[in-house]
Amino acid sequence: MTFISYSQNAEDVLLWRALGHVQNGFYIDVGANDPEEHSVTKAFYDAGWRGISIEPLPSFHQAFLDQRPRDVNLAIAAGSADGELTLYDTPQVRGWASPEQSVAELHRSEGHEVVELRVPVRTLASVCEEHVKGDIHFLKIDVEGFEGEVLKGMDFVRWRPWVLVIEATLPNSRETNHASWEAMVTGQRYRFVWFDGLNRYYVAEEHGELLQHFGIQPNVFDDYISYHLDKSWAATKQLTRALENAQQDAAGAHQAARDTAERAARALDQAHQATMLAQNAHQHALAELAQARAQAEQQKQDADAQIAALQLSSHHLTVWAHDMEARLTATYASTSWKVTAPLRAVGRVLRALRRPGLARRVVTRVTGNERLRRLLIPILLRYPALGKKVSSSLAVIKQAAPEPGTPLAAVPEELKGLPVSVRAVLGDLRRARGQQAGH
Repeated sequence: MTFISYSQNAEDVLLWRALGHVQNGFYIDVGANDPEEHSVTKAFYDAGWRGISIEPLPSFHQAFLDQRPRDVNLAIAAGSADGELTLYDTPQVRGWASPEQSVAELHRSEGHEVVELRVPVRTLASVCEEHVKGDIHFLKIDVEGFEGEVLKGMDFVRWRPWVLVIEATLPNSRETNHASWEAMVTGQRYRFVWFDGLNRYYVAEEHGELLQHFGIQPNVFDDYISYHLDKSWAATKQLTRALENAQQDAAGAHQAARDTAERAARALDQAHQATMLAQNAHQHALAELAQARAQAEQQKQDADAQIAALQLSSHHLTVWAHDMEARLTATYASTSWKVTAPLRAVGRVLRALRRPGLARRVVTRVTGNERLRRLLIPILLRYPALGKKVSSSLAVIKQAAPEPGTPLAAVPEELKGLPVSVRAVLGDLRRARGQQAGH
């Protein structure tokens, strides 16, 4: 499995090369600074180790409380004696906080802001007395020039870390400063094994088996990558997945947009067809309306013509009726009409007798009366000539009645629809006028 290095100068790679075989190991980190960034202990904590993290800056200490629940996280400075000291912090640069006033003056001279704060101090020996119950597999010290004071407060006779990792250069410099404190290490039966350009490594003499793991810098055979690279790869994978998801979402959105566009096109086509149908229906309705108006106009014209014809016919009838009324009035008032009244009465009797069937009914009834027959037959037998005349008259009377005459030709065309009886009266009037004119 690839080892992920969180430290600044691959310190954890060398330590893992020597101590990776240890299960549930224990460490002490003096000047821990941050639980992840440039952390020498993060990879070991992730592998199941635990330990003591000493970091006096309050903001960094809180991060350890949040992220390292298995560790003992102390907001103190380590020194040669218990007490209190002034810590000089440079807020703009992570990891430059130092108890050394000379270091603070160097940072000020370079233009960096320096903030002073008072922090408690304890010796490493007292901390180990309180919190260490077994082996200390490595002790790392990085306190920006204060390393000698930390080493003075450690009891290397009682507490024997297997490996020591101690920063050995002046802050932000390649100049080494280990000469002032190295004797306190080598004098306690520790052997120097490696300098990585920033830190010096020491192995306890009783753990000589670890010496073989030092002497060469971390390299490709250690199978490690920086956590920055790991985060970058993870971020790249995440971005790739996000991009793929976005592409899928975009493809889905594009397809949805295409589907929506197709549905809109179909709806538009349907709307166009509906519009065309509506226009055709409108045109058809207009044509039917025009035809209906033409028919209504023609019917109105026909009705007007019929009304005009009826008015004309009514006018002719009125004129004719007035003329007939005047003539009839003149006829009734004439002397000839009054003189011929008896003749007209006789004529009416004769016409009545000539009415179809009347004479026959009379003759049938008379000849069917047995008593009349007994009375008349002897008389007719006595006078043969009279009997012959009566017989011939009866034969004529018993014949079928003549067909009624045709209507008067003189009746105007408008009066031909009148009943026959009315036309007969008009005929009588005409004959009467003719007789009057003859006299």
